[in-house]
Amino acid sequence: MTKESVIQVLSSVAEESLMRYNARILGIFGSVARGDDTDNSDIDVLVDFTEKADLFDFVGLAIFLEEKFNRNVDVVPSDNIRSEIRDAVMKDAIYI
Repeated sequence: MTKESVIQVLSSVAEESLMRYNARILGIFGSVARGDDTDNSDIDVLVDFTEKADLFDFVGLAIFLEEKFNRNVDVVPSDNIRSEIRDAVMKDAIYI
């Protein structure tokens, strides 16, 4: 799956993700964003959760996206990125 198609799918589910899971999808980072992913690579999705979000929203969004992509998805809240890797993540990030 190309990064363009990943971004297209994320864009198409952005509103539903906000309504169902209290999550604003910001974009992707990691191997898919860099274009060096393989068939076994996961998709790293950067999100902002609203104040109403809970653990069920976090897990629900991950499952929802994995079903859309038929691939493992790591949902990463933007405010939980460790400081020592934040710059690298933001450098790779492609925003939708």
